[in-house]
Amino acid sequence: MSLLRHLDYPPVWLAGFMVLAWFMAHVWAPFGDWLLWPGRVLIVVGIGAMIWAAVSFYRAQTTIVPHRAPSALVEDGPYRYSRNPIYLADLVILAGWALSLGAPAALLLLAPFYQVLQHRFVLLEEAALRARLGEEYAAFCSRTRRWI
Repeated sequence: MSLLRHLDYPPVWLAGFMVLAWFMAHVWAPFGDWLLWPGRVLIVVGIGAMIWAAVSFYRAQTTIVPHRAPSALVEDGPYRYSRNPIYLADLVILAGWALSLGAPAALLLLAPFYQVLQHRFVLLEEAALRARLGEEYAAFCSRTRRWI
């Protein structure tokens, strides 16, 4: 059980869903390389959004690691537009990966991956932030959308 707890992080989940997409592409990838570049663009956009968000965490001197107590509320950078830009970036990267494999059917994996992110991380983190930061976090939630 301890090993599973150490693996319960968004990048691990993303890698798992990417492997599933890869298997789906080996079963049926009707578009071949046609969607390679649009997929790669999405991957680069997702990575860029993650870096932008990570810089915002660094500047606020708080943890970026899920399951750890935050010491500050990050409201600048991509957090002006979304309360969860890194998780949104995870979804964009998975979509880009599916397209780059030429397997648009693998886009169906976005729905269960979204559910994993929502229930394993987003809702738990929001509860922790609400408990720790109270009205400050409530005000942030009232002016910033959860996703986009």
